[in-house]
Amino acid sequence: MDPHFKPSKLVMISVLLALSSLQNWANAKPSNSTNAKPSNSTKINHTDSTNANQTNSTNAKPEVPCYFIFGDSLSDNGNNNNLKTLAKVNYPPYGVDFPGGPTGSYMPPFAQAVGKGKEMLNGVNYASGSAGILDETGKYNMGDRIPLNEQILKNHKAVISSITKEMRYDLSATKKLLNKCIYSIEIGSNDFINNYFLPKFYDSSRRYSLSAYTTMLVQQLSRQLMVLYDNGARKFAVFGVPPIGCTPNAISLYGTNGSPCVDILNQAAVLFNERLQQLIREFNRTLIKAKFTYLNPPGAPVDIAEFVKIGACCKTGGGAGELCVRNSKPCSDPKKHIFWDGVHITEYQMEIMAKNAYSSNSTLCASPYNIHNLAML
Repeated sequence: MDPHFKPSKLVMISVLLALSSLQNWANAKPSNSTNAKPSNSTKINHTDSTNANQTNSTNAKPEVPCYFIFGDSLSDNGNNNNLKTLAKVNYPPYGVDFPGGPTGSYMPPFAQAVGKGKEMLNGVNYASGSAGILDETGKYNMGDRIPLNEQILKNHKAVISSITKEMRYDLSATKKLLNKCIYSIEIGSNDFINNYFLPKFYDSSRRYSLSAYTTMLVQQLSRQLMVLYDNGARKFAVFGVPPIGCTPNAISLYGTNGSPCVDILNQAAVLFNERLQQLIREFNRTLIKAKFTYLNPPGAPVDIAEFVKIGACCKTGGGAGELCVRNSKPCSDPKKHIFWDGVHITEYQMEIMAKNAYSSNSTLCASPYNIHNLAML
């Protein structure tokens, strides 16, 4: 991961940290480039998660041979760096606490993995900041991004071809490998905050009621997950949408009418997550060769209401108003904040979520499996 690798938004970074025990990345070598750019994933503290992975996972026994990541800025570790987009963070104060520059990437972003067959055997990160389930999401207000369809239908299929070649075109061996990998899907937030609730740029709110829109999103996601299944995926870790109405950016943009958070945005997240959990249960019932688990997004609104009042750790206004202002000075103690910037939580919060996603036995964190148990299946 890059030295400025912004501490990713909410969930994904936590998973990467959680998976430090799940995948032995001891063979990962530090990058030789001092110009590596941060992922458009998010916050400053994501960098610390990287260091934690290095420290804790070097001697860990692999629980899975590979890990494929699909999603948005919660997961993006560099795929947006060369795109014409507002959704990237390759500038200070992102990465401000990175000791000495690039540490190397445990899992290459797709943009760097192309043509490197052996690296792809360990997995690839396809995630792209501002990407959504829908192809149009993020396009008209953020710029270039890699939608989930492209991540799956184009990029992942290209990687499978490279892996097949690396396996000497042994289709059975390739299938066996792909069956053992974990496939992480963290997507959906942008379909609301960078689509439905931006009528200036998108007409989705005029074409759908909120309920109909969330149903349509989950139906589309269902088709995308089935494409992964048809291409060998059998272990799925699918994240819910976090309380998007509690971000500093949402509160600044929409106001709260006396509530701690923007209620309509959180209602959208709840509707989506309810339908997503129904889909997970249906897949587990009908696709007997596969295992799906739902990972709860961080923090119910009631849990973070007091922290929301404190605001972001950095001065926001960068990107489309969601990110840190370039070269601004961050707060002195990120642990006192939930959010690093306008939309992404701090590394400290990520670490808590990571541990829960990996090992908690509470269905409030993961259902029906935590990531460790999913790996062991």
